[in-house]
Amino acid sequence: MKLQYCTNYKEMSQLSCDSIISTLKKKPKPLICVATGNSPTGLYEELANYYIKEPEVFKELRIVKLDEWGGIDPNDANSCERYIRNNILTPLHISDDYFISFESNPDAPVAECRKVQQELDDNGPLDICVLGLGKNGHIGFNEPAQELIACCHVAKLSTNSLQHEMTTTMKNKPTYGLTLGMADILKSKKIILLITGVGKEAILKELSTRKITPFLPASFLWLHPNVECYLDTEIFNGKL
Repeated sequence: MKLQYCTNYKEMSQLSCDSIISTLKKKPKPLICVATGNSPTGLYEELANYYIKEPEVFKELRIVKLDEWGGIDPNDANSCERYIRNNILTPLHISDDYFISFESNPDAPVAECRKVQQELDDNGPLDICVLGLGKNGHIGFNEPAQELIACCHVAKLSTNSLQHEMTTTMKNKPTYGLTLGMADILKSKKIILLITGVGKEAILKELSTRKITPFLPASFLWLHPNVECYLDTEIFNGKL
């Protein structure tokens, strides 16, 4: 894992954007998996700004949704679907034909995971996977557990995930998660891990020990040969 200590959130967002743009310029029909939440929002804003200058760079970009809250209305303002459409698909002019996505309230969640897995198998592997770090060390909805699941699956959400800021104003709270699995993530040619946000000092220190454990899913990123970790040092205010 290549650690990049950034002065602040702005620098973290800009440097990770530069890394993605570099791949987009080299790779035909790139396939990028995107996370939601505050950590990558600045990155997506920088990509949208770049689109204004060079829209042709994004012409063949394909997007994969990392995860989704299960059992909620897809039109909920805090669904991952709405976030991705507002922050990525619309600003970058990406059509639904170039978007692989979990439905948030499918009739058959397991079948929905199989559908997304098949699309990944047919179109992958991922060229880039953008990740944030959960306060309990989860990535996507791969939650701390005795065992981690390799492929797309229905996830039991941890208390930590259920307290995420995205769920606070939901009318109907999620009852499960839908997510890419650990193998799906680790097959990506490049992984971008963005670390920012209050309350993550303890999990970041644990991650820095490089001990691989399913109780810290993000620790498996140490096994990947091409992880770029961008750390917003300003938010931690010398607590690391």
